[in-house]
Amino acid sequence: MTSILKKIIEFRDERGWREHDTPDALAKSIIIEAAELLQNFQWPDEAPNHENIKEELADVIIYALAMCSDLGLDPEKIIEEKLEKNKIKYPSPKM
Repeated sequence: MTSILKKIIEFRDERGWREHDTPDALAKSIIIEAAELLQNFQWPDEAPNHENIKEELADVIIYALAMCSDLGLDPEKIIEEKLEKNKIKYPSPKM
């Protein structure tokens, strides 16, 4: 995770985009890219475009990881914490 996060931040910083990556701008970008991802599933009679799905999903992840970096959050830690909360909130029926 550290390696890919470093690449994302280097890519952004090399282009001078850091000043635009405020938490609110990143949150908006995540929503915009998620909507573009959703377009692939808008019409049930059309086959999803797997290449576009990969690209839009990557955009969502890139913005989310950039936001983690800017807010000083460890993505692995916050995911693990959320999974633990979800285990309590949504217990497995197999247990």
